Amino acid sequence: QNHACAWVSTQSAAYSVGEISSPKRPILAITMTTSKYFYALSISLLVATGAAYTPLAGVSARSVKTNNDVDLGDFLRSSSPAEGDKTMLVLGTYAADFNAIEYAQRLRYYLPALAKRGVNKIGLVLNCEEDAAKTLVDLVDLPCDTFGGSVTLLVDPSGEAGRKFGVGRGWRPEDSEMSPYVKLFGMLLGFGAWATLPAVIGGYIGNPFTPQPWIEDAMAVGQKKGRWPDTALVLDETTGNVVTNKFAELPLVGKWPRRPLELATLRLQNMMDISIKNWKELAPNEEALSAGVLTQLGGCVIFDTAKGDAIVEYKDPGICAVANFEDLLEKLN
Repeated sequence: QNHACAWVSTQSAAYSVGEISSPKRPILAITMTTSKYFYALSISLLVATGAAYTPLAGVSARSVKTNNDVDLGDFLRSSSPAEGDKTMLVLGTYAADFNAIEYAQRLRYYLPALAKRGVNKIGLVLNCEEDAAKTLVDLVDLPCDTFGGSVTLLVDPSGEAGRKFGVGRGWRPEDSEMSPYVKLFGMLLGFGAWATLPAVIGGYIGNPFTPQPWIEDAMAVGQKKGRWPDTALVLDETTGNVVTNKFAELPLVGKWPRRPLELATLRLQNMMDISIKNWKELAPNEEALSAGVLTQLGGCVIFDTAKGDAIVEYKDPGICAVANFEDLLEKLN
């Protein structure tokens, strides 16, 4: 990324060349001087040669569509004017996990809003094999490249990419003697995942301040696929659009941006008819369990390719405590 800078002196007709450095892109600067006048001409070569996203530089995940390894640092760095100047990568968990499911459901709803703010290249990494990843995104109707959609679906069965990013590893990650399922139970109580209980309780009590419109969208997808509970929404029989949200009819709290019990109902749908019902297809295998993916948390990063900086770096502090996409949109604004 070094480039030459030429100085031209009209009096001595001497030329000299020196080296200067630019951290983000090469800039060619040509300066001409005389004894009486100073002229400066600066020409910028707008070539996107910024460095890869450092925490994930050289870290790869496998594309489900092509079966090729993808360098995640380069994935975040590269974009085109047609795509926008921002990229996003979600480092999910294993396919049957609450966090992985909710990240996929939130992505589905917020894709248009992210695109409107210049985030048009998005990748989802799941700690599972290809078949499990395809099953999950099909269950939540996330438009991935494997089905002609826009989200790049990637797998990292051992969870190495998430660990390089610095995600939480849950309770007693170095204890190889304790069962991973015992560790997971401890995390549900808050051990090694302090935000789990607040996130779960918040799903019951609601929130009168911050809207979460993705919840209704995800419940509608679940009802159309026959998932239980299936009485929270009234859907148009022809279009499948939501006609009535019964949580909005609750007295006093029905006008809250996030109504009580609404998110808890969606999570019950996710647990019963995604995680448990499809456990055999979505669960981590023995090798992945040994690597610690059952208790490993997730996160996400949004990268500004023009500036070479991360706009958002989020690491889940607990089960069900994934990134709030309303907050992400606010940062992008």
